[in-house]
Amino acid sequence: MNNFLRTIIAGYGAKKLGGGCISTILIFIVIYWALGNCNSNRNTNNTAPVRPASLIQERTVAANFHSYQTLASTVKYK
Repeated sequence: MNNFLRTIIAGYGAKKLGGGCISTILIFIVIYWALGNCNSNRNTNNTAPVRPASLIQERTVAANFHSYQTLASTVKYK
């Protein structure tokens, strides 16, 4: 949600619900926080998906074998 729109909505709600100075400020903070959390993406962790160890080992072995083949093809025997 746009921050400006979020501020306007939180201010209007705090004005209507708040009775005094402190309660209005607290209600504004709660509404502003709630509007920010409602629009956030739930899946925000930036971790890589978990892969089985066997798949990682297979890829590592295949990569090492390929680099060994490349190295062996460039070496000239006398």
